[in-house]
Amino acid sequence: MRKHLAALGLAAVVAAPLPAVAQAVPASAAPAFAYGDALQKSIWFYEAQQSGKLPSWNRVGWRGDSALNDGKDAGLDLTGGWYDAGDHVKFGLPMAASATMLAWGAVEYRDAYDSAGQLTHLLNNLKFVNDYFIKAHPSPNVLYGQVGNGGKDHAWWGPAEAMQMERPAYRIDASCGGSDLAGETAAAMAASSMVFRPTNPSYADTLLTHAKQLYTFADTVRKKYSDCISDAQGYYNSWSGYNDELVWGAIWLYRATKDASYLAKAESYYDNLGTEPQSTTRSYKWTIAWDDKSYGAYVLLNKLTGKQRYLDDANRWLDYWTVGVNGQRVKYSPGGQAVLDRWGSLRYAANTAFAALVHADTITDSTRKARYHDFAKRQIDYALGDNPRSSSYVIGFGDNPPKNPHHRTAHGSWTDQMTNPAETRHTLYGALVGGPPDPDDAYTDKRDDYVMNEVATDYNAGFTGALARLYSEYGGAPATGFPKAETPDGPEIFVEAGVNASGTTFTEIKAIVRNQSAWPARVLDNGSFRYYFTLDGDTTASQVTVSSAYNQCKAPTGPTLLSGKTYYVTVDCSGTSIAPAGQSQHRREVQFRIASTGAWDPSNDWSYKDIPTTPGATPVRTPNMTLYAGTAKIWGNPPGDEPPPVEDEVAPTAPGKPAVSAVTSSGATLTWTAATDNVGVTGYDVYSGTTRLGSATTASLTLTGLTPNTAYTVHVVARDAAGNTSPASASTSFTTTAPPVGGCTAAYKVTSSWGGGFQADVTVKNEGASAISGWTVSWKFANGQTVTQLWNGSHTQSGADVTVRNISWNGNLAPGATAAFGFTGTQNGANAVPAVTCAAN
Repeated sequence: MRKHLAALGLAAVVAAPLPAVAQAVPASAAPAFAYGDALQKSIWFYEAQQSGKLPSWNRVGWRGDSALNDGKDAGLDLTGGWYDAGDHVKFGLPMAASATMLAWGAVEYRDAYDSAGQLTHLLNNLKFVNDYFIKAHPSPNVLYGQVGNGGKDHAWWGPAEAMQMERPAYRIDASCGGSDLAGETAAAMAASSMVFRPTNPSYADTLLTHAKQLYTFADTVRKKYSDCISDAQGYYNSWSGYNDELVWGAIWLYRATKDASYLAKAESYYDNLGTEPQSTTRSYKWTIAWDDKSYGAYVLLNKLTGKQRYLDDANRWLDYWTVGVNGQRVKYSPGGQAVLDRWGSLRYAANTAFAALVHADTITDSTRKARYHDFAKRQIDYALGDNPRSSSYVIGFGDNPPKNPHHRTAHGSWTDQMTNPAETRHTLYGALVGGPPDPDDAYTDKRDDYVMNEVATDYNAGFTGALARLYSEYGGAPATGFPKAETPDGPEIFVEAGVNASGTTFTEIKAIVRNQSAWPARVLDNGSFRYYFTLDGDTTASQVTVSSAYNQCKAPTGPTLLSGKTYYVTVDCSGTSIAPAGQSQHRREVQFRIASTGAWDPSNDWSYKDIPTTPGATPVRTPNMTLYAGTAKIWGNPPGDEPPPVEDEVAPTAPGKPAVSAVTSSGATLTWTAATDNVGVTGYDVYSGTTRLGSATTASLTLTGLTPNTAYTVHVVARDAAGNTSPASASTSFTTTAPPVGGCTAAYKVTSSWGGGFQADVTVKNEGASAISGWTVSWKFANGQTVTQLWNGSHTQSGADVTVRNISWNGNLAPGATAAFGFTGTQNGANAVPAVTCAAN
């Protein structure tokens, strides 16, 4: 996110004049804080910012490897380093500034880190970022200062592990330098070398070699880095120029090497540092941050030389932050927060607090020593919860901490939306948010407010050092058992399914693979899923075909034998990326049809269980379809893997006696009172004697294909999911009508249905003893259906009444011959089969 730095000396930054005699801001009687706990979490935050392949010691369970192709466009390995903030650009200047500040804290207060049990974690994180600096500095006068395009990166809201945009690498070199970037990176590596010197001297030497080369590059090819890496101008423009980094880098090289030539450079270049407008007084109305290191130079040159000019400049700066200078002071809120600038106000207060503690520990003036110490403690305590809101501004620490940082990976959206999901999925422990933007203590925990809720590596850098210093004085143990593992908020990668269309010979399934992963987020590019079904009766696999009319993966294959009569259809999605990266990117949809020329009854199919069976219904998550990543099953249970079923030995009650209506020469409609069951009735079978005439899932059935002028006695049997069958219902008898002499009959059959629509076929048969030259079929819809398209006939519809006549080539029927027509229609849920009549010409 953009970090515009306000111009120094603006009235918006400077508080209104104070009375001539101003008092120091006292340290309040703050409640005790666990500074060690805040310290361990602040260091942990840097592990959440890691890019590239994560090291084995990374403690963030919801992070994974990311940006593994960084640098390929430059022919280099530029993986690693830190993501800047809640975005995923690796901005070199703030990254180096953060590393310098972290290392500075360890140089000053190493024992505090050690006694808090955090030194190893700090060393790990410093080495991780310095390893990246080594990669980014492939030759003396080349330094890669940014990976990722700011505009493209910020236009997308998703986890680091699922990034799909290009990530160009930007560099400075002898043709277009960057003294600020190279000087700050030299400072970071020199300061870090001091931290590693006691435990890893060879690594410290490597860092110093790079630091010296980088400083020479900075000193000889003088230019603002943002003039050469122009993409950084909108985010981390070098407002202060490069003179401060030339002083800063020389200071740290002197501290690391004891080479007096570096101290001489630092003191010589000090005269080039900024001053207050129309004045020779060194700037004091801002503070040390990612851009301007002048204020750190005041403190360290005083510490290293004891010269009055540096002491005066450091005191003046910190007096401006405490008691005021010439009647002016940084603005304060009623609750005691020092507010320098709106964007990330707590970051500026924390950085100043750390430098104030170092300065207080250096000077001998007892008044100022107490003043600066108490100011620093007050600002850190404010961030930890000693404020009018009685709330912490450190995520995962203290009372009522923020929960919605402006941070893509912590949020965990899979749809590229800041608003979805509503709740942030991960706890970004230790991250210091921007805080109240104005000196009024007002704050809102909103994800989209990057002024108040941005987090960044530079926000925590000085804050971490200040916490170490306060821990050394006040204690406050780190939390035990930290960090606790997070529990995913639900299935991460899964299959949804529902019936898309159905008929007596087929079932069409709409299946959707969704990737909502966040523990960690991951891309599924080798996925496949299976749908399991069972052959019915004497049907063989050769009678089953699979097809797909809409497919975002590959064509379905199968059927493949699992065991016995159980088969499965496979849909291969390998080669397509299903990633938690957008509304379309996170899902793939396939509509596939399984058809049979033999018997077909999906009700006992494994994958048909517990999915919506009303055609067109919204698919739901289904555990009975399996999803694979390569050969590893990542979702669902195949047949045999289901949880042990509840034993059900109770049969349904007998259905009611069927009532008969709409009797024709070839069919009749039956309705009955539904049976009941302790678990649930799944279907009904209608029998004439021992011959099954048809099946239904509801308490009605239209029989077709009956013989004219024939007596039938029928009964109904109910069944449940366990296979238990009910006693037979009472029987009902009826006789189909005789066909008219020389007449015809028509049999109406719904062959498929879906949400809002259906398809039906009508078969016309010449039942007479002589040929007919034409036919007319009629019926009345009972549920508001309409014919939308009809083939092999000519139709008219008036309200509910439909008439269909033959066309030229299918009107002549010999005795016993048939003709057929079909149509599609609309329906609103109910779709009763109408009584059909046929008249012959």
